Amino acid sequence: MCYDDNARPPLPPVGGAASDQGEIHLSSPDGNRFMAYFARAAEPSGSGVAILPDVRGLHLFYKELAQRFAEAGLDAVAIDYFGRTAGDGTRDETFEFMPHVQQVTMDQLALDVGAALAYLRSPQGGAVSRAFTVGFCFGGSSSLNQAALQDQLDGAIGLYGMPSRSRPYIATMHAPLLVIAAGQDRSTSPEESQAFDAELTQAQVAHRMVVYPNAPHSFFDRHQVDFAGESADAWEQMLGFIREPATS
Repeated sequence: MCYDDNARPPLPPVGGAASDQGEIHLSSPDGNRFMAYFARAAEPSGSGVAILPDVRGLHLFYKELAQRFAEAGLDAVAIDYFGRTAGDGTRDETFEFMPHVQQVTMDQLALDVGAALAYLRSPQGGAVSRAFTVGFCFGGSSSLNQAALQDQLDGAIGLYGMPSRSRPYIATMHAPLLVIAAGQDRSTSPEESQAFDAELTQAQVAHRMVVYPNAPHSFFDRHQVDFAGESADAWEQMLGFIREPATS
């Protein structure tokens, strides 16, 4: 599990506001109806983010994260993964997520992400002209994979995703990546991050790799006060990437 019910996203460096936010449902081309949470920026920048949660799906951390992105001027929508197998319902710590995670396919997830991106481009979602994905843990590698799976994507951001889940997609990635890794992540060693960086370079995938040597998995959390500096820099990295995605 990536974030528990007590985790809260750090505040962004931009002190704006969300004009509106709330729970919605989106529909995928295969008929899947799934939970989502939107937040509209009071001062929109023209860019938007589709947020891909960790293995627990759409829980409170990601609803609040959508609001934080809106405060930074980005229209946002966070999605749930389990409409096909779990329907609606709580995604708190009582939710038995693993049986549902095991049934998620990347092709199905890409349909759901596509629906989220279409929402962001619609008048209801902000009519953004530039759209990005950002994900964490399970959602981190899934976000990076969207660089290969979405026809129109301006960039993909992944925090502490597993490179092994993204390697099959490297050859067809066409959108720039921001890869944020934790040096003390027990599931991904610094050597694994270095190897992934080299593989992306060899495949000529435009990307930026940022590794925080002393940070653990899930460091991006307001309650992880020992890593407040890393969280602040991660915000700067993400917002900077969205303003000007990696070109090499």
